[in-house]
Amino acid sequence: MTLLALPQSGFSTAARGFWPDMLRDSFIDLPALGATRAPVPPAERITRMDEAWAWLRFIPQERYVLRRIVGMRALVHPLTERHVFPWRKLGRAMGADHRAVQRWHADGIDLIVTALHQRGFIFPA
Repeated sequence: MTLLALPQSGFSTAARGFWPDMLRDSFIDLPALGATRAPVPPAERITRMDEAWAWLRFIPQERYVLRRIVGMRALVHPLTERHVFPWRKLGRAMGADHRAVQRWHADGIDLIVTALHQRGFIFPA
């Protein structure tokens, strides 16, 4: 929600180059999804968002499909609080069955959680 609530104007083209690939590849036009704008999120939420997006690097580059699925599924509309890519829409975008996409998403999340656990960010229960 935080990423999609940020203003989409005012960034230089260099800043847009750092957007996650799922946003560069499939630009999401918020006004088309809902006529009003969400308020700009506070700095704390932006910092947490940056940290969470950085976790995508724990999915190896050669598993870019998993990285793309996890990133696309993470996009939530800031006004409706619904996923921008529901499972079936994500399945169509990936050219696969939505149940397969759900399994791949779980695999991607497992890779992230394992990497965070190995680095001491997540402690065993």
